[in-house]
Amino acid sequence: MKAVVPVDADTYLRHALHGPDREWPETNCSADVWIEIIHSLGLDPTPAAACALSADFVGDQWRFLKFPFEDLRELYGLHVEEITLWRPLVQHVEEHLAGGRLLTVEADAFHLPDTVGTTYRSTHSKSTVVPNAIDTSARRLAYFHGAGYHELSDADFDAVLRTGENDVHAGLLPYVEVIVLDRVVRHESARQVDLARRLVVEHVARRPADNPVDRLRLRVLEELDRLSAQGMTAFHQFAFSTLRQCGASAELSASVLAWLTERGSGPPPSVAAAFTAAAVGAKTAQFTLARLGRRGHGDLERALRTVAAAWARGMAGAAAWAGGGGGWCDRDMG
Repeated sequence: MKAVVPVDADTYLRHALHGPDREWPETNCSADVWIEIIHSLGLDPTPAAACALSADFVGDQWRFLKFPFEDLRELYGLHVEEITLWRPLVQHVEEHLAGGRLLTVEADAFHLPDTVGTTYRSTHSKSTVVPNAIDTSARRLAYFHGAGYHELSDADFDAVLRTGENDVHAGLLPYVEVIVLDRVVRHESARQVDLARRLVVEHVARRPADNPVDRLRLRVLEELDRLSAQGMTAFHQFAFSTLRQCGASAELSASVLAWLTERGSGPPPSVAAAFTAAAVGAKTAQFTLARLGRRGHGDLERALRTVAAAWARGMAGAAAWAGGGGGWCDRDMG
């Protein structure tokens, strides 16, 4: 199979943002696949994490982290837009790959073999893949998904690309975007740092008016009885939408701030360290929440307040460095 991006599933090395030393080596299907797409193009995805600094808790979940298209265009020259499926999905994939373009394709993780042990052939779950090479006659597809690069074939090919009985017009159309690569920009180092710094400052300015982790804390405590009654399946769904997204946003915030600081254009190292503490605290809170449903009570309230306090310290430092003042961030959340 001829690939648009010259990578191989057997030798692919994921980016350091997905490294084994991370507190949250995976975030969500969108952020993770974009990290690897940018990395596979020979570019550094770390500046794209600037959007984590405008994260928020919205009603019943942490905001699903997605790299804004305008950020991707400015940092890397990537143009992304939704496309209309007016014919079978597999034909769109074939044509765009032949034209040197990638597609993000909404898919059911039930049919993604890289999720074996979690959702593959066991649980239906919406996810996003990016096909990179296709052999329709052999029913083979190479694709980016999550933190890596993989291949699928046969029945999984038919299900993901809606061929035969799975024809795209047989049910609800998947959401698909095209990634145009013919204007990719490789900025020289100083220019990339300047762009990243400006985007970080913009996202800090878009931060919510109060501490989103404190609102997350209140909602987690409200959900305890329901989670205890519904068991581990409900816990995993809730934890993914709340504590995992919060923790990953904190760690990505730490990464982009540290990236700037290492290049002489960021805040003091203590600011990134505070967000790292929030990421560690979110993992502790998630473990504590899991124990509540299985082995009795834990100090969940204290764990969540620790995350809120660390987020506040990090945001106060980021806001002061960015010139926007601390606001609520200056209050003691401990």
